[in-house]
Amino acid sequence: MLREIVVYPDKRLKQISDEITAFDNSLHTLLDDMYETMIAKNGVGLAAVQVGEAIRALIINIPMKDKERGEDQPRENTLEIINPRFITCEGSTIFNEGCLSVPGVYEDTARYEYVKVVYHDRHGNEQTIEDDDFLSIAIQHEVDHLDGKVFIEKLSFAKRKKFEKEWKKRDRA
Repeated sequence: MLREIVVYPDKRLKQISDEITAFDNSLHTLLDDMYETMIAKNGVGLAAVQVGEAIRALIINIPMKDKERGEDQPRENTLEIINPRFITCEGSTIFNEGCLSVPGVYEDTARYEYVKVVYHDRHGNEQTIEDDDFLSIAIQHEVDHLDGKVFIEKLSFAKRKKFEKEWKKRDRA
């Protein structure tokens, strides 16, 4: 089922998401709905808080190389990350990010280059993932949502003021 995306400056985006303790059918349904919503909106990632559920769950859909069909043929790979915890964060990089909750806005954002994360899958099994590429950026972006933050909060003071002014104009239009 498609869910409505919570759009900035909705106060729900400021909520700090709660840990998940029940890995049950309602969680599975939410994850399935989040996937369907993210794909329908052409997103790469989606945190539960972005669909109005302040729980520590996120999904990321990234292209992965499929060795069986040839290196140049990507396939979709969806990660379901529940109760993520950063174990290691190293280096720094700048990445041009966008967000389904801030549609049409893309800005260079400072991030760690490498992250290692421990999390649970939809069944409660503990997993570990590490990356120093696009997945690293996507995980950090979505975990920010779980912590009540939106990527535009990472902008410089001047860029943030410019964004707020343009966003207000857009809202009035």
